[in-house]
Amino acid sequence: MAVTGVHGLLYSSKPEELRDVLRDALGLRHVDAGGGWLIFALPPAELGVHPGETPHHEISLMCDDLDATVDELRRKGIVFRDDRQEARWGLTITMLLPGDLPVLLYEPRHPTAI
Repeated sequence: MAVTGVHGLLYSSKPEELRDVLRDALGLRHVDAGGGWLIFALPPAELGVHPGETPHHEISLMCDDLDATVDELRRKGIVFRDDRQEARWGLTITMLLPGDLPVLLYEPRHPTAI
């Protein structure tokens, strides 16, 4: 048996606008699975396991320079929910993607697996 990849899902009340942001603002490569249904390639990924009372999962996007990335994304129309925060594991900020979908963007300060 071999796991060959990860397929994540983002749910939004504005899927077309979200697809536009992923394609145009974030510059993610994509294929059209038919009828304008875009499937996006993701950058290299890693998976962490944290303790929790309620089972759930999250997706966060990493970058090398949070301030520069936020500046570029703001120029492309991305809205951010809060100011940059400093956590022991990195610098963070929450993007609000179309459909009020919060996604954490962070500059890791921890060793990465990629």
